[in-house]
Formats: sequence, C-alpha cells, structure tokens
Amino acid sequence: MTKSKRTTAAPPSPPVLGPRALNRATLARQLLLSRSPMSATAAVEHLAGLQAQNVKPPYYALAARLDGFTPEALSRPMADREVVRIVTLRSTIHTHTADDCLTLRPLVQAARDRELHHFRAGLAGVDLDRLAARARTLVEEEPRTMKELREALLEDWPDADPQALSVAARCKLPLVQVTPRGLWGRSGQVRLTTAEHWLGRPAEPAPAPDATVLRYLAAFGPASVKDMQTWAGLTRLRDAFERLRPRLVTFRDDNGAELFDLPDAPSPDPDTPAPPRFLPEFDNLLLSHADRTRVVPPELKGRHWKGNVAYRTLLVDGGLAGLWRLDDDALVIELFARLDRARWAEVTEEAERMLGILHPGTAYDIRLGTVRG
Repeated sequence: MTKSKRTTAAPPSPPVLGPRALNRATLARQLLLSRSPMSATAAVEHLAGLQAQNVKPPYYALAARLDGFTPEALSRPMADREVVRIVTLRSTIHTHTADDCLTLRPLVQAARDRELHHFRAGLAGVDLDRLAARARTLVEEEPRTMKELREALLEDWPDADPQALSVAARCKLPLVQVTPRGLWGRSGQVRLTTAEHWLGRPAEPAPAPDATVLRYLAAFGPASVKDMQTWAGLTRLRDAFERLRPRLVTFRDDNGAELFDLPDAPSPDPDTPAPPRFLPEFDNLLLSHADRTRVVPPELKGRHWKGNVAYRTLLVDGGLAGLWRLDDDALVIELFARLDRARWAEVTEEAERMLGILHPGTAYDIRLGTVRG
C-alpha cells in the first residue's frame, strides 16, 4: 500500500498596504489625522522627539498636532527642564523629554563615535577621553558657547583643528542647549552644558534597541527595518526586529518591502479624511522613512528640499501639496497643483488657525505665491 505524501501549506502572504493606507496609519500615529488633547510634553514623548534645527519648528509641529496648544505649553516645560534641546537622532538637534534625553542619547552614541572618524585628521594626537573630561569640566563650570568651548580646548591642544575639537566635544558628551534658547519669543545664544548637569541626574543606560523599535512603530509605523534605521541614523537593527517578530504583525508595501507594525496600532480606513496641516521645516513626518512615498508623491520627490535647506510644507489630503513661508505681512502658500474652492477654503481656515495660535498679535494676509523651481 502506497503512503500518500503529506504536504504543508505555505504560510499566507502578508497583506499589502498601498501608499494611501500607509499614509493614514502614519498620520494617525503622528497626531495629524485629528488633533490630540495630550499635553505638549506627552506629545514630545509619544513622537520620540521633534526635529529642532531651529527654535520655532517644534512649536509649529505641535500646533499642527495638538488641540488647545499654545507656545507656553512647550516653553514652560522647557524652562522647567522637563524638555530639552540636544543632538540625538541623525546627528541633528531634537527636542526631547528629559527622560528621553538621558536614554536616547546613549542609544545613538555609537553613531556619534563613527561621526568622529570624519575629523580624525584634525584630532591627531588628541586623547578623546581626556578631551571629554576637560570639556565636561568647562561646560559644567558655566554653560558655554561652542566658540568659547573651542577656544578653551585649543589651549590644551593648540595644534588640533578647532572645528574638530568642538565636534569631538559634541560627539563625546550629551550637550544640551540651555534656556532661554528654545523658548518662544525669547532670544539667546546657543550655550551648552551636559544633560546630567542641566537635569540634575545621571544618564540612564542605553535602552535595548527592541524597546525603541516599539516606540518607533507606535509613532511612525507600519515601517521597514530600513525606515527605522533612517529615522535613528543607526544600522544593524534587523536583529531587534527579528526578536520582536512574534509580537508584531507584518505587511508588504507595493514594492514588496516587508513592513512591521504593532498589532493594536491605529490603522484607519484609507478613505478617512485628512485635513490640511502646516508643518515646519525638518518635520520628522517627512524625514523618518527610507521610502517616503506615503507622504511625498514620487513626482514631488525632492521638492521640499534645496541643498541642505528644508522648506516648510503644506499637507493636503495627507500628502505633500505645497510649501509655505511667512513674509513681513503675509503667509505665502506655494501649491504644486491647483486646489478646488472647497479644498482652498480648508487650507485658509487651517492657516488662520495656525496664525491665531502662534502669531496672535500680527495681521497676516494669506496669499498664493509662485512655486519655486
């Protein structure tokens, strides 16, 4: 009697998520599909930080995301040292909660060490551990500008490249920008001290990459391994995703890339309305995926950048639709395509709301401008 061969059914293929489904899921986690009632500090934590190359972008970012936001809602916790400005992800300045400052900065330390390789010629003969100790003493005596720090370090290493010395201090130490820098409506030079000194407590051990993967997916998912590596400026995160695979769900995008997600994360219907939003330059929504087509249509790739400069962006129906800027007496909107009357009314209503929150004492006209080449 011939035995029949037992066959094993192939596992089902993961569902495919198109750009619109990814867009709505990401907007929901980014608090851009509907405004959240959470506090500014809670939002900064949920979003795992806000890009803050300049002072104002975090305020515009939160005005687009939070119900009832006012500039004071971020300035107050920053003045109270509950929120800080520090170089972390992608070697750029971010606004983080104090807790994240003391954990995410250690997480990306390996990337900061690699950054120093580009300056090794200017650091010949410099003991980096000694430099870190000397720089720590200097900035903890009193907050210092980068120029003041560089000049003091040159006294110990007169033959080193001045810029390389200051970069080494920034890479080796978790240097935060002290207030009033970062406060809305206030001015101040960038003065630095260590996070531990400013916050009055030691740095925490770097979190396991696994925990940060879960936080990233909560704020930016569904996403691929490459997406998260782009966001963090780190490499070799595949192992963390594999360890977490039993706890995650998987999908494919239109190009076949594997996407991971939290099983209980928001996944709105792709036809869910997405209201217009005015975002600042360097908003993490547009920077935190290797494949950005969920927000930036392929035909507009690179249109919100010029060289190393990012423009302020306008979202319409969840996607990049234009650029905007504030001139002396006008908010100028540059559209990539014409909007019908109803859409334009939504855009102007959102513009008036944003101006009322962040510039209540100034009368701005809302104008259409010429799209930049």
